[in-house]
Amino acid sequence: MPTDVVMPQMGESIFEGTLTKWLKKPGEKVQRDEPLFEISTDKVDAEIPAPASGTLGEIKVKEGTTVQVNTVVATIVAEGEAAGAGAASKTPPAAKAPAPPPPTQAAEAAAPRKVESVPPPPQQAVAQHKESVIEFPHGEGEEGRVRSSPLVRRIAKEQGVDLAQVQGSGLGGRITKDDIQSFIAQHGGGAAAPSRAAPAPRPAEVTQRAAAPAPAIPERGPIAVPGELVPMSQMRKVIAQRMVESKHTSAHVHSVFEVDVTRIVRLREREKAKFEQVNGIRLTMMPFFARAVVNAIRQHPIVNSSVEGEAIRYHQNINLGIAVALDWGLIVPVVRNAEDLSFVGLQRAISDVAERARAKKLRPDDVQGGTFTITNPGVFGPLFGMPIINQPQVAILGMGGIFKTPVVRTDEDGSDAIVIRHIIHLSLGYDHRIVDGADADRFLATLKKILEGWNESIY
Repeated sequence: MPTDVVMPQMGESIFEGTLTKWLKKPGEKVQRDEPLFEISTDKVDAEIPAPASGTLGEIKVKEGTTVQVNTVVATIVAEGEAAGAGAASKTPPAAKAPAPPPPTQAAEAAAPRKVESVPPPPQQAVAQHKESVIEFPHGEGEEGRVRSSPLVRRIAKEQGVDLAQVQGSGLGGRITKDDIQSFIAQHGGGAAAPSRAAPAPRPAEVTQRAAAPAPAIPERGPIAVPGELVPMSQMRKVIAQRMVESKHTSAHVHSVFEVDVTRIVRLREREKAKFEQVNGIRLTMMPFFARAVVNAIRQHPIVNSSVEGEAIRYHQNINLGIAVALDWGLIVPVVRNAEDLSFVGLQRAISDVAERARAKKLRPDDVQGGTFTITNPGVFGPLFGMPIINQPQVAILGMGGIFKTPVVRTDEDGSDAIVIRHIIHLSLGYDHRIVDGADADRFLATLKKILEGWNESIY
């Protein structure tokens, strides 16, 4: 019997997900645990592995469709039944001969080009053009990427149309064939449309276009057109909703401390080559701050709590959420039981969740159960930020940029001097319903003392 492929439940509070991309086509062989499709939910973007080995049969849910968890999205046929299922779900190329043209194109069957429709060497390629949502980094739509099919991009290239000017009516701003044709009818093409007397593309070239979704539009500068209305992506909608909910839930207050991290900067510069050679991972600044946060939380557990009704839950473990900026949004994977990890263990765990977040390899548990969050906008250059609390937590630490700064230091004799130090501004956003200003400042003062007087071995 075929194995059902279902939309997984990516966390206890998740009841639906959007199938954003199929990584296999009907009739292709898949191995158990091999990535099969990508989904986007309120909590995570992830690649979902195949539940069994065999051949991908019928795809029941198209890309861009949002369905309830446990909905059957496809089937996988076992190895012994793959031949029959593959024949049913995928039309064979028949010695690479093109499929018979529709009756309306019979008179043009001998011509090597098709302007009005996609040449269908396998029928599967035609289905792919009609159903797939292809994203690539230059253009508009979801986080600066055009959402369209290869057919739309081919029409745009032939007609000289900039897809940034076309308003998509499909899901998430996807530009459909009707959208591009309506735009051309109203505004014309940017270049002369190919006439029937124009040289036709070679059959091999047309076939390659139909089979490969590689972007054909040249790179362009701005990713947005002034005055254009661009729909929010699914992830952006969720982020917007969560941020507003957090502001409405927590009484946000922020405190900012200036911290001298010269000792840590010099230690990292001295040890980073050896660290990478010994451990096989890069030494970043994040484990220093994560380690210091863990030690400061032990002294001030109020910032590692959450609100439950009219009670305060003091969490037994310290589960650090590490905010990761993605090209298409923001996600906060969790390093669990950070208090039990060594310095090297923290660096490994932080690097692991960050890499898997960017590769869409996070598991449901990776984004659940955080008790305190660290976000590092400083990598982009700001002095500091005022981060919004990640519910249901009560505090979030924001790391600003590290800058060489002239500061006044007093030596043991009481003499003042201006010296150049590496300075960072740390901001703590906290829920004033639970955390008082004095509690927040004590926590930051402890954190500052740990960082400025760093005397732990990184091994």
